[in-house]
Amino acid sequence: MRLLSTITAMLALALSAAAPAAEITPEDIIRQAMDHWRGLTSHGQMTMVIHRPDWERSMSMEAWTEGDKRSLVRVTAPVRDAGNGTLVLDNDMWTYSPKINRVIKVPSSMMNQSWMGSDLSNKDISKSTDIIDQYDHTLLDSRKVDGHQAWVIQSIPHEEAAVVWGREVWTIRDDFVLLEQQFWDQDGVLVKTFTTLEIAVMGGRTVATKMRMQEVDKPDEWTELRVDSTRFNVDLPANLFTLSNLRNPRQ
Repeated sequence: MRLLSTITAMLALALSAAAPAAEITPEDIIRQAMDHWRGLTSHGQMTMVIHRPDWERSMSMEAWTEGDKRSLVRVTAPVRDAGNGTLVLDNDMWTYSPKINRVIKVPSSMMNQSWMGSDLSNKDISKSTDIIDQYDHTLLDSRKVDGHQAWVIQSIPHEEAAVVWGREVWTIRDDFVLLEQQFWDQDGVLVKTFTTLEIAVMGGRTVATKMRMQEVDKPDEWTELRVDSTRFNVDLPANLFTLSNLRNPRQ
């Protein structure tokens, strides 16, 4: 009996070792890419450059995140824009303008509107993880990019999902750096792309440090986000993500 038990245990162990490891799913890849960008918490400085054929302007910003439901972005320069802020809590967004001294809640109908006059939308800034549950995700391709494996994933929204895009296509490296995100309309036309232009190590991890949002039919217009510095898993004040702090910064 003891010999039989030993043989059975050894057979089970051998079968377990021979079984292939569970493959990572497209949903897991997208979620880990989002988590990689934010960490448990993060704090950083960045520059947003809005480029048009006949002018260009830039804004310096400070940003904080906590998990996937809380974020705060505040403009620090130039002087005319300093103090403008955006707060995201769960699925709600508020903006503050010191010029009118008002906190305004952004209605869901305006989430696809331009954020601070850029090519980024309010929805882009909120970086909602709703896409993980409201879309069906399919792995289209796996390729080598600069010595890394990169996954190409197609995300198609559920019929009942209240979204504007017909599909989105992601290219994500095996270190979960997002290389590109494509936005296609309901007619299957590529509308805009969010592309990583530069990658570097910051805050102890490899991250995208220069990203460009651009509409396909407007090659001379684009918005770039350039990360100047960032830290991850930092302690944040308890009152940071509040409407009161959005209006009157205390951190």
